[in-house]
Amino acid sequence: MSQQNDAGAIGTSAGKLTFGQRMISWFALFGALPPLIIILIVVFAVSNPIFLTPNNLITLATQAVFLLLVSLGQMVVLITGGFDLSVGSNVALTSVVSATVMAAVYGGYEEFTGEAIWSGFFMVLLVGLVVGLVNGIGVAFLKVNAFIVTLASMSIFAGITLVLSGGSQISGLPRLFTHEIGSGHIAGFPIPVLLTVPVVLVILVVLKWTRFGRHLYAIGGNPNAATVSGVRVRLNLLVAYVICGLLASYAGWLLTARVASGQPLLGGSFALESITAAIIGGAALTGGRGGVGGTVLGVLFVMGLTNGMNLMRMDSNQQSIAIGIVLVVAVVADRLRANARSKTLAWKTR
Repeated sequence: MSQQNDAGAIGTSAGKLTFGQRMISWFALFGALPPLIIILIVVFAVSNPIFLTPNNLITLATQAVFLLLVSLGQMVVLITGGFDLSVGSNVALTSVVSATVMAAVYGGYEEFTGEAIWSGFFMVLLVGLVVGLVNGIGVAFLKVNAFIVTLASMSIFAGITLVLSGGSQISGLPRLFTHEIGSGHIAGFPIPVLLTVPVVLVILVVLKWTRFGRHLYAIGGNPNAATVSGVRVRLNLLVAYVICGLLASYAGWLLTARVASGQPLLGGSFALESITAAIIGGAALTGGRGGVGGTVLGVLFVMGLTNGMNLMRMDSNQQSIAIGIVLVVAVVADRLRANARSKTLAWKTR
């Protein structure tokens, strides 16, 4: 059920509900994310005053855009009832391939900077398209489970990345790419953030106001009913995985600019983190639900958690445990929220 319908259910019966029922109805509409964000802000702000300083918030926003792009692609696939475990390998492959091409075209000559950057961006589109097509064809046309397909492609693309790079980073990238696109600012706003905002708006428009977006929700809700209704399920599934592949590749390109080199091990945690962010933001593993606003908040929560743990000097193993716990909480909260929706609907129809 959409949030609009949830709101209608709550609104029509709000005057008759007890306090406990009101809380259940509120949870059905908003989920667990708002209180979790408040708790996160309070805990880390008390633990380290640096957490809410403008410089740290700008750093947090810049770090969040890479996961946001990946999570938006993951959310699109989750809406259809699938998921993509290969996003991290996609990021690493994009980083190595685009960096290799840019370094070769650039060659240390500033007059070739533009050609090098555009050549690298073309490789972003190519890698994202290939990864998306491999996953989409496997899931939509060969009808293999998304877990198996994306797990296999994750391994394959990770192996290709290591073979191409020899396990070493790729350096010699244009200064404009690494210093301006990766770390520059315009009117105080980080350039990676400015380059991400249009993508977020496009995904928002596609999901809310296009036939393709409505078809994705229909497929995730009931693929058989969608087929009977005339929805081209296989084609739409293929496009969903291509979108996910392109967004992950774009994130890999921006992240390459940020770290100033092609890294064969880049994005290793993105699969877990993107699924966590999308689910805690309202998407469901069973499909049929998810939205851009919730995903943005989910990413901010995950990145805020990571940023706060860094300020508390927690090591990467402890952070992995925390992210895993958050994923479990998100899945449980999603199940509880589904039950809350059912109760809210029942109260409306009394």
